[in-house]
Amino acid sequence: MRPAWRQPPWNGVSASAPTRPSAHGQACIKGTRIPVAVVLDNLAAGLSAEEIVASYPPLRVDDVRAATAYAAEMARERFVEIRHPGVA
Repeated sequence: MRPAWRQPPWNGVSASAPTRPSAHGQACIKGTRIPVAVVLDNLAAGLSAEEIVASYPPLRVDDVRAATAYAAEMARERFVEIRHPGVA
């Protein structure tokens, strides 16, 4: 269990206000309008944290780590069925 005084590893992620049209109410990297999903999509496509930071100058490598930690936390919160092609 995480000590109460420690910040969660995804502390660099903030939920944007749903009224901000460019963020569409999605969780964004703190201080930016870059959605966490964009960072995760880039990681899933095989880009390194350094490549993502080069493509999105407001980001730092720590922001990419915060996005993955946030995604891990969200994965623990609910069940997501993963279907594999050809498997019933």
